[in-house]
Amino acid sequence: MAEVKFSEEAYKKIEELITRYPEGKQKSVLIPALHIAQAESNGWLDVPVMDHLAETLNLEPVEVYEVATFYTMFNLKPVGKHVLEVCQTGPCMVCGSDKIIDHIKEKLNIDVGETTKDGLFTLKPSECLGACGYAPMMMLGKNYKEFLTIEKVDELIEELRKQDQ
Repeated sequence: MAEVKFSEEAYKKIEELITRYPEGKQKSVLIPALHIAQAESNGWLDVPVMDHLAETLNLEPVEVYEVATFYTMFNLKPVGKHVLEVCQTGPCMVCGSDKIIDHIKEKLNIDVGETTKDGLFTLKPSECLGACGYAPMMMLGKNYKEFLTIEKVDELIEELRKQDQ
């Protein structure tokens, strides 16, 4: 198994985060550090990456695992280039997010949590993304896609496919 290493830039970002907190409080940087680690690891966190982050932050591995497994923003298995995180909580569901999820499943021939064979798309349900007034919505990378319709989803998927040709 290859040794896990982050880029120098990633280590510098983590170190800068640590300096914002009192000595011994490096656990305070865990969520942003997990984002950095995930970005360094093709969009997902496996156990060796989490172990390396724990070592980097001088934490117990379980302290990293418990945070990474709790928050849906962290991927614990490989994902596609584009992760379609569709909100599935109350307001979005009332406005049709279940229909959006079903449509994506059918259009991409994948189930929730799966990735297309070409590695482009992963469908991931999400708990509240804090945009209830824009329901139904999804997060795509760092961007919100709001007031979704079947047509908007189809346009988005086609646009992303064109980008990747």
